[in-house]
Amino acid sequence: MHALHSLRERVHTLTWDNGSEFAEHALIDIALGARSYFADAFASWQRGSNENLNGLLRQYFPKGCDLAAITDQALQHVEDQLNQRPRKRLRYRTPQVMFEASFKRGALRG
Repeated sequence: MHALHSLRERVHTLTWDNGSEFAEHALIDIALGARSYFADAFASWQRGSNENLNGLLRQYFPKGCDLAAITDQALQHVEDQLNQRPRKRLRYRTPQVMFEASFKRGALRG
């Protein structure tokens, strides 16, 4: 949870799926000082960014693959690849560039 502290000023709400993997969402809420919301069942449009990312992740980890067999290094590689991938939605900038820019704007505000 310590890794989340640097995001505390930037994250105010989170929207989760209804899976059991989010049972301890309150710990993340506390770490970030954020509030969690849950999407309605079978309402994927309520989590558009999440569904888009799921599609990108499936390019690396096909449905049915053993997620327990994925090493931390392999996961980090995929994270780096996706964060460096330009997105049309971001006017062909990368998520990493946009994320870093948001921190710089926040730092300028004080």
